[in-house]
Amino acid sequence: MNLDELRVQIDDIDRQMVDLFVRRMEVCGQIGRYKKEHNLPTGDSRRERDKLVEVSGLAPEELRTYVRSLYAQLFELSRSWQDRLILEPSPLCARIEAALRDTPAVFPAMGTIACQGVEGSYSQQAAERLFSAPSILFFHTFESVFSAIDSGLCDYGVLPLENSTAGSVNQIYDLMMRYRFHIVRSVRLKVDHSLLALPGARLEEVREVFSHEQAIAQCAGFFKAHPEIHATVCPNTAAAAQMVAQTGRTDAAALASSVCAKVYGLKTLASGVQDQGNNFTRFICISKTMQIFPGADRTSVMLTTPHRPGSLFRVLSRINALGINLTKLESRPLPDRNFEFMFYFDLETPVYSSQLIQLINELDHQCDSFAYLGSYSEVV
Repeated sequence: MNLDELRVQIDDIDRQMVDLFVRRMEVCGQIGRYKKEHNLPTGDSRRERDKLVEVSGLAPEELRTYVRSLYAQLFELSRSWQDRLILEPSPLCARIEAALRDTPAVFPAMGTIACQGVEGSYSQQAAERLFSAPSILFFHTFESVFSAIDSGLCDYGVLPLENSTAGSVNQIYDLMMRYRFHIVRSVRLKVDHSLLALPGARLEEVREVFSHEQAIAQCAGFFKAHPEIHATVCPNTAAAAQMVAQTGRTDAAALASSVCAKVYGLKTLASGVQDQGNNFTRFICISKTMQIFPGADRTSVMLTTPHRPGSLFRVLSRINALGINLTKLESRPLPDRNFEFMFYFDLETPVYSSQLIQLINELDHQCDSFAYLGSYSEVV
């Protein structure tokens, strides 16, 4: 047979498969309603396990792995369809609808904003991108920013979440598990690190450079080219610049933004020191209350799954089945459990889509723990 004739056969098989799939899902729906009427759980792990053994045995040995994979996905689609038919909307869905209704139509121009660091920090620059007239309060640690939001001391907090070169800021994800908050917006800020020192200092004399650990990681190439220079970690890039200005040392420098040179009276020994010119840090803006401003097309959630094989696969299958684009998956170990993890997801889909609400409803019912962190748009 030629290619066209083979494709005709495939088309005919596909029509039969779709017809059988629809019939199977209709029966699954009936089973779901029966289980609801008789107060039975949606999933039946023993039945699924036995079924996988059965269908695998019906296939040639070389195709058994593929059949198991196909049916594992089919089981998840069936559960999702049953949940859609029988699950009652969770209280979380009602809260999201209320936030959509009650949030102002325009993102605020001002407010009291919590940032980690000191004057000149990248967090400050991110806050100034988000708000046209922010009143900024600086805090020494990331946890203090979360605490300021939790206590109501500040209206919003701005925190770095990930960098295109150095990766995720793990401390932020760990703090997310300890505080209740909502993401209301995010911003991508281009980060250019300059080597700043006191007037009169020369690059060949520098022996110690202060900066935040993420900035140091983003400038690994510079330190490789200058093995005589020692890197010392500071809480913040701007704090490093402030420290250099106060030491009076001409053999010390800071990796910080060019803004810090003006703020602390330093001179630039080298600019664009980072390894990649296309170096961006993503910052999130958090609030204590759930606010969903118009145009929200990104949603962040955090969850834990049952500690058994296939749990994460089932979550990913639900996301895929509903046609939602997963743009980030981060895992962090749970401090009070051995080899168990919290999973953070960024989902790219409008908050107004029925598929997102369905997914949130399903995950809220089925995960060991589930936190809706917010729906928002990103400033580029």
